[in-house]
Amino acid sequence: MADRPGNGGPEDGTNYGWLYGAKGGQEPPPDATRAIPKQSRPDQPSPDQPRHDETRVMPTQQPPAGSAPRAPAPAPTPAPGGPPARASSGGSSRFRRPRFWFRMVLLLLVLWLVYTIAVPFFAWQKTDKVEFAPDGDRPGDQPGTTYLLVGSDSRKGLSAEERKKFNTGNPSSELTDTIMLLHTGDGPDVLLSIPRDSIVDMPGHGQSKINSAYARGGAKLLVRTIENETGIRIDEYVEIGLGGVAGVVDSVGGIEVCPKEAIKDKLAGLDIKKGCQEVDGEVALAYSRSRKQSALGDLDRVQRQREVVAAIGDKVLSPWSVLNPVRWWRLNNSVPGFFGFGEETSTLDAGRWALAMTKVGGKDGLTCTMPVTDGSAETWDRDRAEPIFKAFIEDRTDDIKPAQCTPSGLPNQR
Repeated sequence: MADRPGNGGPEDGTNYGWLYGAKGGQEPPPDATRAIPKQSRPDQPSPDQPRHDETRVMPTQQPPAGSAPRAPAPAPTPAPGGPPARASSGGSSRFRRPRFWFRMVLLLLVLWLVYTIAVPFFAWQKTDKVEFAPDGDRPGDQPGTTYLLVGSDSRKGLSAEERKKFNTGNPSSELTDTIMLLHTGDGPDVLLSIPRDSIVDMPGHGQSKINSAYARGGAKLLVRTIENETGIRIDEYVEIGLGGVAGVVDSVGGIEVCPKEAIKDKLAGLDIKKGCQEVDGEVALAYSRSRKQSALGDLDRVQRQREVVAAIGDKVLSPWSVLNPVRWWRLNNSVPGFFGFGEETSTLDAGRWALAMTKVGGKDGLTCTMPVTDGSAETWDRDRAEPIFKAFIEDRTDDIKPAQCTPSGLPNQR
């Protein structure tokens, strides 16, 4: 290749030996790198014209005056220990799917919670309110809360077919076959049954059986009679009709009862074998009403009534009763028409009563029958009954002794 001017060659005399390691005008060594001369080509554009394969810069559009510059998008942050994160072009369905299901579960949970709270309030609006507080002098306010639970044999709300099914007999009867006092407070909850045949001093009617007070003067006369006889102030009132027991039992899917002997009672419509067994509402109602075939009559019946109440409580408190929306609906809607509550009783008060009823009979509560004299369900044994009354009045149910609180009310019974 011919020497170019400026290469230290002889043509222009310029010394470029410093580039090739030569001195003065010496020729570069044979292994020196030589420049390749530029040749002009007909298709090569002039320096003033752009080439056809050259990348051209597009003109930029200036933002409007006064607008803030747009901040650059932040680069994705890689997960610790994982591969570098890549910018997403719209999100991956793999990551969106768990988020979707989480939202669906959260929505269902909120709907279930609203439903669980709303159903009792809805049913409560249809529940009968009862004026039970008597006029005149009453015992003063007492610590704790005492509920009067009345099981009326009223046929209200029952059709002719249902009265026949439940063997209710006289459709106009309004006696109270079940009378219970429930006290809740600082000590154990206590459920005290009052035999229906108890002879008491009834205001305006002299000495009479306590179950006739309701028929003569309604809830007010019954409350006044009990308050006069015991000195206990009745704070809340709960009334259950005949259909209420059957309806609640069926709504929770039946209950378990454990009769100590086989019972056949044609008047109550009961035919049940000995031992623990599952029963529906019809049998449960007959079981709690039967007394003609029992050795102790009404004293045995009040024990079965408490057994039914405790069994219902176990089912009501089971998680399935709340988690199952169908059962929850049936349970709450079995109350209107067959249950009545005091006129000032709130849904919270009713809930406290229901919760307390489920606790009695266990380690957190006591169940008793009003102490009676040996062999009689009509005369109260005041020596053993007065300490129970005092325990209710002073909210000192821890003071109740086993000899005072017996299942049938008879002395020397455990």
